[in-house]
Amino acid sequence: MTDATARAAEILAEHRDSIDRLDAILVYTLGERFKHTQAVGKLKAEHDLPPSDPARESLQIARLENLAKEAELDPEFAKAFLNFIIGEVIRHHKKHQE
Repeated sequence: MTDATARAAEILAEHRDSIDRLDAILVYTLGERFKHTQAVGKLKAEHDLPPSDPARESLQIARLENLAKEAELDPEFAKAFLNFIIGEVIRHHKKHQE
């Protein structure tokens, strides 16, 4: 193995370590987020509120698109990701109302 190849392997390992740490952060962050959205779902069910709030969802999507641009992340990806999360949250809220 050449010095350049060894250095490339070292850099690759560093990137992978960072990716692993970030994946763990994402998972724990999503877990925390869903704890809060489940509490919201229970509150909505207790007070007979609708499981979705389209006005808030639109604001959140626009907010996330702006954050994505600031973070140099594809805004369409960020929008699709948030739409997926919102769909899961609404599904959980509907389950609380049943």
